[in-house]
Amino acid sequence: MEKQDSRFRWVIFTTVMFTYLFMASQRTAPGLITEQVMRDFHVTASTIGLLTSIQFFVYTGLQIPMGILVDRFGPNFFLISGAMLTGLGTIIYSISTYEFILFFARVLTGIGDATIWVSMILILSQWFKAKEFVRLIGVVGMTGNLGFLLATVPFSAWIAYLGWREAFFSVGLLLCFCGILLYFLLVKKTKQLFSNEQVVLIKNEQQREKTLILLKRIVSNRQAWALFLCHFGVVGGYIGFIGSWAVPFGMNVYGLTRSDASQLVMVGLIASLIGAPSLSWISSRLETIKRPYVFVHFIMLLCWSIFLLFKGNPPFSWLIILFFIIGFCYGANSLTFAAVRQFFSIKEAGLVSGFANTGGFLSAVLLPGIFGNVLDYFQSANIVEGYYYGFIIPTIFSMIGLIGVIMITERKSAGAKEIKPISPFDR
Repeated sequence: MEKQDSRFRWVIFTTVMFTYLFMASQRTAPGLITEQVMRDFHVTASTIGLLTSIQFFVYTGLQIPMGILVDRFGPNFFLISGAMLTGLGTIIYSISTYEFILFFARVLTGIGDATIWVSMILILSQWFKAKEFVRLIGVVGMTGNLGFLLATVPFSAWIAYLGWREAFFSVGLLLCFCGILLYFLLVKKTKQLFSNEQVVLIKNEQQREKTLILLKRIVSNRQAWALFLCHFGVVGGYIGFIGSWAVPFGMNVYGLTRSDASQLVMVGLIASLIGAPSLSWISSRLETIKRPYVFVHFIMLLCWSIFLLFKGNPPFSWLIILFFIIGFCYGANSLTFAAVRQFFSIKEAGLVSGFANTGGFLSAVLLPGIFGNVLDYFQSANIVEGYYYGFIIPTIFSMIGLIGVIMITERKSAGAKEIKPISPFDR
């Protein structure tokens, strides 16, 4: 029996999703203890800001290199190593006594986190058939959003119960355990169950391209750039604005309390949980990725344009609806990787996934800073007007995303190309 027909693939899927859930939670969990860290380590707010963003920069910078490595050596090793590194980084963070150790811990966590998405996409590509993969990619996206949700009230309660050091230490141990479990399932158990499965040996493989040649070919590929741009457009507005400026926007423009303004973020988060599986299911039913994805990008562009239409101050009832729709549309971002699965062979899917993911997180890095500079310019005059001009940025980003998704050339036959790479752990 082949991997894609076995029941064991669901054990793999469940374990990988469980690991991803806790790895994703550690991207934002340190934000819950900002005041404690400032007090315990006697650091400034700017230091905390750098500490918060450093993992994000490491993650973004490693996406393309990680794609190359995963394509070259297989995803199992990097997923297992990533879980262990994230766990180790979280443990070191919890026992840190000096400021520089905190930074080292977050860099280590960022390196581990950078392995997860590309490795996970390739592992699921090996274990599930193309149509099944399109349906499941929405569940993957929803799991990441659940990780962000886990790092809010549930983890706050865990911190209140144990203390922040003990809480982070326990999650670090859990992630290390996940790494050990992944090794047992992906390597040991898989070898036992599929020892007679025919694999393509290296000597029978098509000769691997040199890394620079492969990178040059992908970077010059129109389809790869289309995925880069559409991911740039759908990710940046949600993470960049809702994750950074949504709460200040609600407080400064609508006079909300911090608690009430944070509910806007929760609305977007809940919508993204709904949107991820729903849109992947729709795409699977329609047997097309491009058409629903074009519609999603158009709706997101329309939402940001409404903010401009109302001079940055739409009616509050509209605001809730807009945040919900934007969050729902963000849930479609996993379709980018369903498209990678359809349009590219598995031997190059890691690099293309990393390339596309770089586009999404590049926009998420750029938008908060640019938006903040616009607000600084209007800070002493009219802050509402500052938000109005600031909304031009996600609107432009959404235009770029719409252009990217329109550039996609959908080929039904592309999904037929299934080349299984050999991992060091698969031998």
